[in-house]
Amino acid sequence: MKNISVIGSGTMGNGIAHIFAQNEFRVNLIDVSSQALEKALLTISGNYDRQIKKGILNEARKKQALMNISTHTSVEEGIADADLVIEAITEDLKIKMEIFKELDQYSSPDCILASNTSSISITRLASGTDKPDKVIGMHFMNPVPVMQLVEIIRGYNTSEDTARQIVGIAEKLGKIPVEVNDYPGFVSNRILMPMINEAIYILFQGIAGVKEIDMVMKMGMAHPMGPLQLADFIGLDVCLSILKVLQEGFGEAKYAPCPLLVKMVEGGHLGKKSGSGFYNWSGDAKELQVAGRFK
Repeated sequence: MKNISVIGSGTMGNGIAHIFAQNEFRVNLIDVSSQALEKALLTISGNYDRQIKKGILNEARKKQALMNISTHTSVEEGIADADLVIEAITEDLKIKMEIFKELDQYSSPDCILASNTSSISITRLASGTDKPDKVIGMHFMNPVPVMQLVEIIRGYNTSEDTARQIVGIAEKLGKIPVEVNDYPGFVSNRILMPMINEAIYILFQGIAGVKEIDMVMKMGMAHPMGPLQLADFIGLDVCLSILKVLQEGFGEAKYAPCPLLVKMVEGGHLGKKSGSGFYNWSGDAKELQVAGRFK
């Protein structure tokens, strides 16, 4: 398995392309926007430079890794020779279902179809294909080049052979694969998102401020990043989408998104990617500053 296609060139897509190309896989990076693809290549190149400074790569390996990546705006062209396709687009069931139907149509019969979804049912995505045994979840953590975990999600019809191959691929990338079953939020986000949501409720109810909430979890619970900073890093829109999946999947009020989170997303305050969330990400300050409305 040497030919990998990645659908989507955003934060997760370019990170996945980065790590596969670095490990000598041939990667087709696919996006509808040629400008987005150009931006992704610049991001990948810059991230390789960071690895060079840390002694992880050298210039020759960077050059070879970049040569391993080709870009495409056509799904049909981009997955024609793929052994594995990894979908890394927006966390929207309808859009993902449409993509998986297209992947099923144009991929080879032996090609494995994986989703980087952080919460959506793999079984449901597989139901729109003619090869549900070859559909699996491959949930990378952000930032992909740094984080070691890959959550491997078996759909109801995922075959043992498919799971075995994907675990092996993750190990070849130097990642640590953990296999889980297909239920809303899987393991990572079923635990993480209620914690983030509760932290937002604490802020919403005026019990403590942004920095205080994050400090308690960092200094008291040894978390490397507080829940509100982490939410900004993930994307508040992504957090909201996952909470909605959990609420719908389990039908329990404890997963209901905090009204503050809903309003922030409606107002376009999505965290780091929009420049503002619980913190202000738009400046060059050495120390991260709490967003003005929370001071």
